[in-house]
Amino acid sequence: MTRFFFSACIAATLTVALSPQAHAWGPLGHRLVGHLAQSQLSPKARAEVARLLQGEADPTLAGIANWADELRGNDPGLGRRSSPWHYVNLAEDGCRYEATRDCERGDCVVEAIRRQRAILADRTKPDAARAQALKFLVHFVGDVHQPLHAGHAANRGGNDIQINLDGKGSNLHRLWDSELLATAQLSEPEWLKRLRALPSPRDTGTEPARWAEASCRVVLREGMVPPRAKLGQDYVLRWRPVAEDRLRSAGHALATLLNDTLK
Repeated sequence: MTRFFFSACIAATLTVALSPQAHAWGPLGHRLVGHLAQSQLSPKARAEVARLLQGEADPTLAGIANWADELRGNDPGLGRRSSPWHYVNLAEDGCRYEATRDCERGDCVVEAIRRQRAILADRTKPDAARAQALKFLVHFVGDVHQPLHAGHAANRGGNDIQINLDGKGSNLHRLWDSELLATAQLSEPEWLKRLRALPSPRDTGTEPARWAEASCRVVLREGMVPPRAKLGQDYVLRWRPVAEDRLRSAGHALATLLNDTLK
């Protein structure tokens, strides 16, 4: 059995216990990734995205970016099945991905991205299937760029690391999901302006294993997992720019993947 903590016979029972690890960036972060990617789509990709998402309340990448996290309430069956697809645990092995070891039965974010990309690329598939694949991809590319979605199995991606930031109790995963961003007190348009002003990210291709390994390496940086529970603004000032860089990279990676898939 790999480090997907539970065997198949009890996985369904423990879905609730695993569910905190299925969130990355929170709604704002995922929308930001969608916005960043949308503005970098090629004309062909933009047209196909618009066609597949027609009928959605907000037919944009940002508008459907949180769909996969909302499944647990809207489609519990698919939500349970897809719960392991949001993350992969690499930190125990030096951030080197091996599918047979790290992704038992293909249930991890790396293989989920590969599968959903194949569905989206197959124009013989029904539009409904391809639209669903697009929704998964937008979310999972965001997920795989959140460092703790490629972290340690032993602490459930930081969910088991309790922290206190300026007197407020939380855990490390939740801090990186949304609370680091919240400390900036910016609106969504202000965040977009801030992220777009960052240097253009290095092109990381379309291989999700490389994205996961890069996220994992952030987890292994000294001080990312704090040595003490009580944190202050020094942690925020050091690590919020890293979170911003990961969001910027996620938007670029998503656009690159969609442009290549929908060419």
